[in-house]
Amino acid sequence: MTEGRRGRTLARRFRARAVVAASWLACRLPERPLLALADFLGEVWYRLAPDRRRRARRNLARVTRWLAAHELASEAARAAARDPRALSDLVRDAFRHSVRYYVQLARAPIVDRGYLDRWLVFDNEAEVNAALDAPGGKLFVGLHIGWFELPALVAAARTGRPAVVPSETIADPALQAYLVRTRRRLGLELVELASAKRMLKAALERGETVGLLGDRDITGGGIDTELFGAPAPLAAGPALLALDTGVTPYVFGVWREASGVYHARAEQVPFPADGSRRERVTAYLQAEARAFERFVAAAPEQWLAVFHPIWPDLEAAPVAEDARRARDEALAREAAR
Repeated sequence: MTEGRRGRTLARRFRARAVVAASWLACRLPERPLLALADFLGEVWYRLAPDRRRRARRNLARVTRWLAAHELASEAARAAARDPRALSDLVRDAFRHSVRYYVQLARAPIVDRGYLDRWLVFDNEAEVNAALDAPGGKLFVGLHIGWFELPALVAAARTGRPAVVPSETIADPALQAYLVRTRRRLGLELVELASAKRMLKAALERGETVGLLGDRDITGGGIDTELFGAPAPLAAGPALLALDTGVTPYVFGVWREASGVYHARAEQVPFPADGSRRERVTAYLQAEARAFERFVAAAPEQWLAVFHPIWPDLEAAPVAEDARRARDEALAREAAR
């Protein structure tokens, strides 16, 4: 083994052990000071990440203006839609909630049925329980908001069978093994993205519960769908899985109240019966997007996707502005010669 390779291996081992140690510590400390630390780190992150801050601002500006125009905005969102300072406050909150999510994820090993009963409330519990108790496979499609893994833990606890979820494989084998091990103890069965389509379909055919996230086009094969008034590529995987298996999807969202209680809701989104394959997928994604909009309206600052590309037109604008600025600077230098 070369010195460089040995160094990388040692670094990975140290990183994995550091994550395990941090999780162990987070599970044993009171939640309140941990969240206070998360808020402090979120504020620091906000100040040190200008590109990430600008993207979140662009995305949240679109979200809040659409919510205000459609009378779905909270008081904070309405203020952010019209006041740049209020929008900055909302972006700051988004950074804080992002760090809070990772703190909660580190505390995942302490999550049991008692924790879920105390801290997670389904606003339509009877409907969700009926869906989980029904025979056959269950398909739940969510978005990156709040602690979005919690509903899968509820499904695993109620059905007595693991909830199958796709997951990106981390390059660090030790860290990947830790994540798989801890999630399995919680009742989640992680499958690699490369084999996800086949394994998720098989899980539904066995009558198991499958959980997917559909608000980010991670693989690049998304279908343009109107979201908050503008076209955004949404992941086609959930729609294709529903089409191939005949399982009716439930779209869900999770958000955290100031009290610490998480609220969740799951809505059945029937798959269209008529039209070509593409027409049916497109129509389903439109209905899915409407549900996403309703869930984000509850807490736009907790939608973690705002830190990533969502709408191509918002991503193109900064590129054009950078090109214009570079061109102007080049002309100024040329004129100064």
